[in-house]
Amino acid sequence: MQGELRKLLEETVNEDLYRITISNPRRKDEAFKIKIRPVMVKGAILFQETLYEGTKVFHENKDSEIMIDRIEQLLARDFKQCEVEHRSWRATVLVSKKGKITISRKRTQDTGAGTDRSGQIRMAHNRTKKYILEEGIPVPFLVDLGVQTKEGRVVHARYDKFRQINRFLEFIEDILPTLSRERTVKIIDFGCGKSYLTFAMYYYLHELKRYDVEITGLDLKEDVIDHCRRLSEKYGYGGLRFLKGDIAEYEGHDSVDMVVTLHACDTATDYALARAVEWHAGVILSVPCCQHEVNSQIRCDKLDTIMKYGIIKERMAALVTDAIRAQLLETEGYTVDILEFIDMEHTPKNLLIRAVRKTDRQGQCQEQVRRKVQDTTAFLHIEPTLQKLLGERHMQ
Repeated sequence: MQGELRKLLEETVNEDLYRITISNPRRKDEAFKIKIRPVMVKGAILFQETLYEGTKVFHENKDSEIMIDRIEQLLARDFKQCEVEHRSWRATVLVSKKGKITISRKRTQDTGAGTDRSGQIRMAHNRTKKYILEEGIPVPFLVDLGVQTKEGRVVHARYDKFRQINRFLEFIEDILPTLSRERTVKIIDFGCGKSYLTFAMYYYLHELKRYDVEITGLDLKEDVIDHCRRLSEKYGYGGLRFLKGDIAEYEGHDSVDMVVTLHACDTATDYALARAVEWHAGVILSVPCCQHEVNSQIRCDKLDTIMKYGIIKERMAALVTDAIRAQLLETEGYTVDILEFIDMEHTPKNLLIRAVRKTDRQGQCQEQVRRKVQDTTAFLHIEPTLQKLLGERHMQ
């Protein structure tokens, strides 16, 4: 049966693996569980081992051959059970006290019941979903960023990123009527990072929809910016540039049509939103991250029974932060929605603030909203950065 175990692992430890869970340790002093999943590291598929030992969690990445050897060793010495979840297979491995291995496996129904024109297996749960960037059609930046193969197949370990990119483009699609066809549309992406979404935005607007766009990606990390510059030059994206810089100090534009800020940490989001208001940006798309500021300030005796629990207070503070940000943007003449960006199972940072500037600003209504925000922040004893920044702007 050792040979059968090796065969099973060789068939499943690849890019189509969902996860492997190794459990039921032989000794109490051992780690009680190990999970393994594929990850993309510098364009290569590796397999991340997550080891759970008491309250500690350890991570280590290995290539497929080393990981297969590692799993065999774990089942031979330390654990008695292994669950394999793969696109094509579900399998259970049981090891007796005497070392006898029993394997049961079956093909899953999630094989797509067919292939696409390139002969690649299609995933069943994706057949009914039509994405803006379609599977089977290679997009250069998605290939270089490790999301697609050269044939256009989505790398399984990066499928969540593929869905996220397409979901973001759906938000862009919704606001297309607000973007001008008569002139260059100027867009700023604050805290662009590795720029999956920045490249996607340029590709969609310029290559697919034929807008004349000028997109600037801004980030503090020099190596990330250099990498993005090289890719932009490689694709001939003349309207896409990347700069190293801080959100609060950026002075590169006098006016901007759209401001994007995705996962700018804590108050960096507030500075980006304030700049967007200052520029009278027609559209703002923001996915906030790490809302620590209000969590450290919030204090309300009437809510003590709720906020005595740290994790509840943290989540409540994050929601309060983003709700107030949305209300403050309304006081500046925007119609604001808070939308789900991606499923909670994929990332906890799943709220997107979408603000579209109204052509008819209703001053009296905005003042009423402003007073309500002031009442709320006073009740909670908080002073969010965006409230201060916009207050200073009105005093000038």
